[in-house]
Amino acid sequence: MWPFFQPPRKRTSHRLVVEELGQAVVAGEFAVGAILPGDVELAARFNVSRTVLREAMKTLAAKGLVVARARIGTRVMPRASWNLFDGDVLTWHFRAGVDEEFLRHVTEVRLALEPYAAGLAARRATDADISHMMRLAVAMGDAGHSAQTLARADLEFHLRLLEASLNPFMQTVGSLIEAALMGVFRLSNAAADGAEIDRVAVAHIRIVEEIRLRNEEGARSAMEHVIGVGQQQLIAHLRARG
Repeated sequence: MWPFFQPPRKRTSHRLVVEELGQAVVAGEFAVGAILPGDVELAARFNVSRTVLREAMKTLAAKGLVVARARIGTRVMPRASWNLFDGDVLTWHFRAGVDEEFLRHVTEVRLALEPYAAGLAARRATDADISHMMRLAVAMGDAGHSAQTLARADLEFHLRLLEASLNPFMQTVGSLIEAALMGVFRLSNAAADGAEIDRVAVAHIRIVEEIRLRNEEGARSAMEHVIGVGQQQLIAHLRARG
């Protein structure tokens, strides 16, 4: 089970600082170019040791959010430096609130990756891989799904397909796909009615059928359809919310 769908668990001190500071930077509490408060102030704010704080800063620096300079302090980096392929950074964006342009950018990246992964799966997936993906796709049609369980089933399918591509680079972008799908679920958070459940299941079954037929172009097209329809529905939902 993936982090978003797991029951809340106690965070370590390191993780707490990374999440709270990372979210604050992405949300604009600390503006680009700003110097973060000093170690003493931040250690007191989070009730952690300076050692924990410094390790957390290293983690945020690795994500491209901040850079530490001797005698200057820790500065917030320009947004162009932020690693948007990092699952945490993408999740913080969704939590802070995203607009249609951001969603379009996420969709463009998914369209650059997942359809090609589907094509690779059509070329390389084993019979066991295909059977597994078909079981996952069919399970999406379970009438008992809630919005959350349908989202979990959707995520599991997409991650399994990346694995079936047998490309280790594709597999490593799973955290990006996971964060994107989790963010979409948070934004829509709509009830899963019977028609929607059927539509999702049929669309994903089509992907697997094309993979089973070893039709690379068909698999790519089927995945593009799934991603495109999802984007249209989400934007319509955002506009309806005003």
